[in-house]
Amino acid sequence: MSATVSCTVPSAHGPRTVTFSYAREGSGEPLLLLHGIGHHRQAWDPVVHLLAAERDVISVDLPGFGASPALPEGLRHDLPTMNAALAALCTALDIDRPHVAGNSLGGLLALELGREQRVRSVTALSPAGFWSQAERRYAFVVLRAMRTIARRTPLPVVERLARTAAGRTVLTSTVYARPGRRSPEAVVAETLALAGAAGFEETLRAGIGVRFTDDVPGIPVTVAWGAQDRLLVRRQGVRAKQIIPRARLVRLPGCGHVPMSDDPALVARVLLDGSR
Repeated sequence: MSATVSCTVPSAHGPRTVTFSYAREGSGEPLLLLHGIGHHRQAWDPVVHLLAAERDVISVDLPGFGASPALPEGLRHDLPTMNAALAALCTALDIDRPHVAGNSLGGLLALELGREQRVRSVTALSPAGFWSQAERRYAFVVLRAMRTIARRTPLPVVERLARTAAGRTVLTSTVYARPGRRSPEAVVAETLALAGAAGFEETLRAGIGVRFTDDVPGIPVTVAWGAQDRLLVRRQGVRAKQIIPRARLVRLPGCGHVPMSDDPALVARVLLDGSR
């Protein structure tokens, strides 16, 4: 069941209130799940029940995505702001240094939280920030094209395409290696989430100059990459390992950029292993 929580984040113009939509399930050590740009927390649904057997799982909609409103005036959708907002979220939920796992943008945010020693462990699935300039430009062009298609395609057409495996492939094969495994309802919901993401453009603009260049000392780090990632190609995982030499680098066979539905059992095992 989803809920909302509001927290206070400092800004140059005074404190601002940020509201998160989230879902919480299971028991054990806390595990915070962060989705990618244009997505929503339901991207984690295929693995939540597997994780909840051992973890207190908190999946959140990042500000400006899913059911969470965009950041208020005076706050930017950049890394320092998101670090502060996620730290405030943990305080509001009474979570002391959770394990954190993230995909794409969420993976970059997870690593930033780890670099600042705000979490117990980090598992990053195809994290952003390890790209070359050409790779970043390519990814941003693809993301903008996906959003344009989502915004311009009438809902009845999306619903009709989502009813068949071939149609789900048309809509989602950029990020999933096995798009037929997504339910029609999930594909419609994530297409609407991408089309309506209020934080999409500002988040993308903030990412133009972003590269992750620092080690993450003192905590366990796992970096996992889909072998069939078409958005952030898997050689970026090798760069991540060079920058974070103590990180465990894991290959996800048969998985794309958003691997949670491509192989839920494998992804859940990687997340649980990373948070032990």
